[in-house]
Amino acid sequence: MSEQKKRILTGITTTGIPHLGNYVGSIRPAIASANAAIDAGDGDAFFFLADYHGIIKCFDPEEIHRSTKAIAATWIACGLDPEQVTFYRQSDIPEIPELAWVLNCSCAKGLMNRAHAYKAAVDANLAKEDTDPDFGISMGLFSYPVLMSADILMFNATHVPVGKDQIQHIEMARDIAGTFNFKYKPLFTEPSAVIDENTPLLTGLDGRKMSKSYGNTIPLFGDSNPQIDPEKALKKAIMQIVTNSQLPEEPKDPDSCTIFEIYKAFATADEINALAEQYRRGIGWGDAKEILFNKINSEIAPYRARYLELMNNPKELEEILQMGAIKARRQAQKQLDKTRRAIGIKPLAKLK
Repeated sequence: MSEQKKRILTGITTTGIPHLGNYVGSIRPAIASANAAIDAGDGDAFFFLADYHGIIKCFDPEEIHRSTKAIAATWIACGLDPEQVTFYRQSDIPEIPELAWVLNCSCAKGLMNRAHAYKAAVDANLAKEDTDPDFGISMGLFSYPVLMSADILMFNATHVPVGKDQIQHIEMARDIAGTFNFKYKPLFTEPSAVIDENTPLLTGLDGRKMSKSYGNTIPLFGDSNPQIDPEKALKKAIMQIVTNSQLPEEPKDPDSCTIFEIYKAFATADEINALAEQYRRGIGWGDAKEILFNKINSEIAPYRARYLELMNNPKELEEILQMGAIKARRQAQKQLDKTRRAIGIKPLAKLK
């Protein structure tokens, strides 16, 4: 295929409300990477709300709707510029599920059998007595990598930032693209996974990895409850970080402390060294938590104000998403038309 500029594509599943770990591990680096590529004239960036992926595991319509709104508001508030990038909702692009079906028809079932999420679900069933291996497994879960491939290949993305657990899906997208290109016509770019080894994985309140499933997250902009002040919610969560029973004047090891680890994701090298020195001299846990709160709050307070503004004005959010859908569909319609023609689905004759 011909040389092309870098095109970064990032999908965000619409389940849950974004927390501090999402911000540090995904939102902040993805926006920075997209802005760098655009500023350098090195390519463009696509960001989408993966609501069709959300319904694979979440069967609560209100949760999907609420999460879509909160996630869209969060990314825009944190600096995603919908004028510079293409920011859209997956379900507003009907060409994507159509392409997914076309790709399904040339994708080997054996490839899907090897998908980690499917294998894990089967293994969980096999560990139980008298349980069908496929019990509770939907076709959505089974063929999820094909829909993800359609998301990527529709726009000929060259670079897809993912966590290590998603690398397999990018390899599958490459496989699916290669199969189609060989069988019909070379229409699809084989994408590369982008893993930033330097992106910190935040530790949660209890010392484990910060994760919604562990219930140990620190809210980014509150939990969308208008009765709770989001700044107070942030401070309350930080004050709940589990620490040991050392007295304030005792020297402490910064490298074994959750407070310090989170602080490193927000501070400069000089600030990190200064706090480490305070640890070694002896610092009270309450004081350390106060320093952490002030550091985080100084970075996210302006974003929080914009987030609350957007959450209170869903019409503005919807207009942004519709603008993005128009931009995305211009490309999707062209790519799908080429795909249809390649497989023999085209008009029988030109009509006047």
